[in-house]
Amino acid sequence: MLNCVFMDEPEIVLDSKRIGRKHRPLVIAEIGINHEGKIEKAKKMIQDAYDAGAECVKFQCHVIDDEMTQNDVIPANATESIWEIMKRCSFSENQEIALKNYVEELGMIYLNTPFSRAAADRLEKMDICAYKIGSGECNNIPLLTHIATFGKPMILSTGMNDIFSISKSVDILKKANIDFALMHVTSMYPTPYEDVRLGFLHELKTKFPDIVIGLSDHSFGNYTCFAAIALGASILEKHFTSDKNWSGPDIPISISPPELKDLIFGSNAIFRALKNKKEILDGEKLTAKFAFTSVVTIKDIKKGDTFSMENIWVKRPGTGEILTKSFDQILKKKSNQNIKKNTQLKWSMIDD
Repeated sequence: MLNCVFMDEPEIVLDSKRIGRKHRPLVIAEIGINHEGKIEKAKKMIQDAYDAGAECVKFQCHVIDDEMTQNDVIPANATESIWEIMKRCSFSENQEIALKNYVEELGMIYLNTPFSRAAADRLEKMDICAYKIGSGECNNIPLLTHIATFGKPMILSTGMNDIFSISKSVDILKKANIDFALMHVTSMYPTPYEDVRLGFLHELKTKFPDIVIGLSDHSFGNYTCFAAIALGASILEKHFTSDKNWSGPDIPISISPPELKDLIFGSNAIFRALKNKKEILDGEKLTAKFAFTSVVTIKDIKKGDTFSMENIWVKRPGTGEILTKSFDQILKKKSNQNIKKNTQLKWSMIDD
């Protein structure tokens, strides 16, 4: 039986997987642009993610001419312009179809993030099951509205946005009557631990109690993701690479196959640890037999003697008829028989 706090939690469905607090967390391995435009690299990461136990991988769809004007803006985690990065790392429609097929043949969920209307239309033509929306598009009302018309579930990242701007996007998605989730994100690469701000998960949950929440994390390691599960996250997203020695702006913040395996195993373990309400389990009852204490005599007692702190006390094991919780009830009552020292008391030995 799940803890009652989970019973009325919101859910969304991606493909056939149900996501919410009643289910183990979905871990999204974001391949993103770590493939550097090389399809064989992308396929290797898909296979390595699958071998690590991943249920879902995510790419980024960049139709460069529809996405941005040519520019020389250099991201903080790169040494070349965003235009050059995306031009090099974008796939053709046929390549993306091939990767989607490869993912789905392995039985995994294929997600992709569109960064433009043309990218969204391409992905819809490919009939993807859901859309992952990046933080940069959280307040892109025209694009959100356009994607919402497809009627597919969305996972919306919220980096660089406050509750006010997030609320506007939520209103659009609710009006479209689609299933969606909100991801807390800090859009810094890497994110210092003090800037992850896991407390915002509580704020999201309080403000939007009917929405599934998650964490898209850019800090090093899996620590913050593990903590996020206990704070209500049902989706965890981390950049992923097969080899940390590869080049690419997101490689330094990406987790490796062993780290992905650990994230999946650990998130499932934490989910299991959150289940069930506090009650005495059968396994605990076995432990209680030696760990609990029973009321025993600590001196020889004669018939008619009064039980006191000087002649009775509590000792292990807890196999006696009278357990410690009843100790005070026995004090000042009298013995109706002679009792040897270190005898577990029984109710029949005590005068009414």
